[in-house]
Amino acid sequence: MNAAKTQDSLIIPSKAESINAVERLIDDLRTEFDIHEDVYGNMLVAVTEAVNNAIFHGNQSDPAKEVSIKYALADDKMSFTIKDQGPGFDYYNLPDPTAPENLEKPTGRGIFLMKNLADQLIFAEEGRVVELFFKLNSGN
Repeated sequence: MNAAKTQDSLIIPSKAESINAVERLIDDLRTEFDIHEDVYGNMLVAVTEAVNNAIFHGNQSDPAKEVSIKYALADDKMSFTIKDQGPGFDYYNLPDPTAPENLEKPTGRGIFLMKNLADQLIFAEEGRVVELFFKLNSGN
């Protein structure tokens, strides 16, 4: 797939039901760019997890605060930049969700999932911004 550079954005309020708009966006991108189902699955889980973190942890579910989702396609790679309006967090010192003491905890796996599903994960602005990158040709 060699597509010209495409980019756009979506801004959502920090409410749980806003995740539906993100899922629709990923579905639309899958159709528009004929994204392989393996890449689509990874993208869907990783991006919705990043947006969930922005809503619940970053913006503390404050509907007055927004989450910005920018996406771009260039050189067979799709990137997503998710930004919240929260205080940020120390992404260098997170508990290991695979450690025995954390296995039974109901939370704490989001960043672990994002790291393992995206081809590249970058945090910026003290953790208020996360960038996820996916190679679109990995399933072909």
